[in-house]
Amino acid sequence: MVWYNKYKNLEVYPISERNKELLFWLAVLFSNSVGTAFGDFLSDNLGMSYLHGAIITGVIILTVVLLHYFTKLNHIMLFWIAFVFTRPFGATFGDFLTKPLAKGGLELGTLNASLVSIFLMAIMIAIAHKRTATNHWDR
Repeated sequence: MVWYNKYKNLEVYPISERNKELLFWLAVLFSNSVGTAFGDFLSDNLGMSYLHGAIITGVIILTVVLLHYFTKLNHIMLFWIAFVFTRPFGATFGDFLTKPLAKGGLELGTLNASLVSIFLMAIMIAIAHKRTATNHWDR
């Protein structure tokens, strides 16, 4: 609301002013807090496992992606919704990989969990790169 009142839009790109950049980072800090609270709410208040929390937040992010591609909903609003939910997804998925088996985790430890995450990111980057390269040649 502050951003919109000051700049008459919700777009964060390009950021070419110091005050706009400070406001952006304030929004990032706020959204990370909201995302973290949601992830904690899933596990602490609703008693969900880390895997279930990751699945729920992942489904929310996937829904936002589908809304982006198949509706005319505001792309900036969808960006911020997805941005907020990346925090609880990362936290719950990370907890799922690292926490003890007795607490619903896989007990991989931080190194192995990091390797799994890097592997998954590399696959997603390769897929995105392949799609971009294919789309480039279709033009």
